[in-house]
Amino acid sequence: MKQTGRSQEEIVEQVQKLLEERGRKALEMARETVLQEKVECKEVRKALNYFMTEYWQDLARPALLSLCCEAVGGDPEATIPIAIPLSLISGGIDIHDDIIDQSETKRSRLTVLGKFGKDITLLVGDALLLKGLTLLHDVVENEVSTEGVSIVFDIVKRMFFELGDAEALELRFRGQVNVAPEEYLNVLKKKAADVEALARISAILGGGSDEEIEKLGNYGRLLGMILILRDDILDTTNNAETLHRIEKECLPLPILYALQSDKTGSELVSMICRQPLTKRDVENIQENTARSGGLEWSQKILNELAKDACLFVQKIDKNRDLKAFAIASCVPYLKKEIKAGKAILEIRNEEKVGDACVQLK
Repeated sequence: MKQTGRSQEEIVEQVQKLLEERGRKALEMARETVLQEKVECKEVRKALNYFMTEYWQDLARPALLSLCCEAVGGDPEATIPIAIPLSLISGGIDIHDDIIDQSETKRSRLTVLGKFGKDITLLVGDALLLKGLTLLHDVVENEVSTEGVSIVFDIVKRMFFELGDAEALELRFRGQVNVAPEEYLNVLKKKAADVEALARISAILGGGSDEEIEKLGNYGRLLGMILILRDDILDTTNNAETLHRIEKECLPLPILYALQSDKTGSELVSMICRQPLTKRDVENIQENTARSGGLEWSQKILNELAKDACLFVQKIDKNRDLKAFAIASCVPYLKKEIKAGKAILEIRNEEKVGDACVQLK
């Protein structure tokens, strides 16, 4: 997928097609694998069905496995068997993360936690993790070379410990307004361990050299950071998500950067600490973040991550698909949200005069 002369919109469209082509089959097979299990409890059965058929639409991870395998000369179709368990493990991790963050909705959709409650959600997350790990053991034993088996399992083990470490470290940031952006980015880097693991495992499956595996692992780590930071930006420009981040989670990176401002930092602290927060309070926090350059600072970080990610794979990414993946994961979404952030200031002023900004909602 050559990027020369292509607009960002064209790159995104091409990557969306790529995700569908490379990720759909594995995702559907993962769904079938889970839903064919016999579950007597009606609530758990409904929750599994909801997550696997309505909520979970992750094409990116199986597609990434396919692309990384192909980049080192492997057969992308050979990644489907391992993409199934790895997708289930990722889903289980996502569900447990919602419990920790107390996320009952995401992007205006009910999570399993929001729809079925904590107890059922915990059981569903456990079921996906156990199913995924069991299948992964069988697939690795059959599909990976003898010397590669222990390496793959070690990657998975390190992934789980690093993700757990990141979650524990992030808990310390809850309700804090004095978190240094650099400290948060260190935790964010740890949270990207799962994407790095996918890239490394796929490169091993494709028969990549040690150098290729290392380069793709570094690419995966940076791509994971891009995806998390993109969500931070989206959370900063969405009222419900901004409120949830303030009340239940760590503040997103754009707000953490804004808090460093000598001009607006103290005012922003007073706004965040006000309880209970009204809709207008949240809008004021978003305005202050936009005014102090928090979104632009985050854009700079995203651009640097994307550039570094592309450099790691430039010699092995012959079709430029991995480069397109990184670009499509941040730039167009970011461009839209940066514009939204800048527009916040103008639109809020219009709201004071009239009701002329319905189109932003």
